[in-house]
Amino acid sequence: MEAKFPLIGDQFPEMEVRTTQGMLNLPKDMAGKWFVVFSHPADYTPVCTTEFVAFQKRMDEFRALNCELVGLSIDQVFSHIKWIDWIKEKMDVEIEFPVIADDMGRVAQSLGMIHPGKGTNTVRAVFIVDDKGFVRIIFYYPQELGRNIDEILRAVKGMQTSDANGVAIPAGWPNNELIGEGVIVPPALDVETAKKRPSEYDCFDWWFCHKKI
Repeated sequence: MEAKFPLIGDQFPEMEVRTTQGMLNLPKDMAGKWFVVFSHPADYTPVCTTEFVAFQKRMDEFRALNCELVGLSIDQVFSHIKWIDWIKEKMDVEIEFPVIADDMGRVAQSLGMIHPGKGTNTVRAVFIVDDKGFVRIIFYYPQELGRNIDEILRAVKGMQTSDANGVAIPAGWPNNELIGEGVIVPPALDVETAKKRPSEYDCFDWWFCHKKI
């Protein structure tokens, strides 16, 4: 039987994990909060170090969105602790988010973070989970390419904006080439509503209307 990984719209699987900050129950301990679980191939590697520093430097921005960060790799907790100490000593950056020690690979396997074509380490996976415990976005990157943490932050902001306003988010938001900071109004589902749209919103056509929020 093939392993079933959580997909967009699925409940994030329940798991108890050991982290650099003690035991953590997901998604239970994050109830009422958004959270980002992100895997890295290994401790003491250059690209992963740049990512950890970038995540940490944006941690206040994530928390302003009621969103927590959780790292993960197939390393022992002792390795995580020493690596975090090294980052503090060499980079003068203190990693404040917990890092899951998945030394048996159980969590990584359950989340589809191990891709045989890329070796036995975890790829750079990202799961964005909402405050009700549902997976909203999944990103996968190969080991060679470091993530753009600003895009992950933008993704959280975008999904929260979509939820709060019942709108869709355009490419590159909030700096879209066509509508700038605007958001997209859901398309009309009947003729009468379609006719009214151009008088209610800024529209390129009845099916492509947008507004500022």
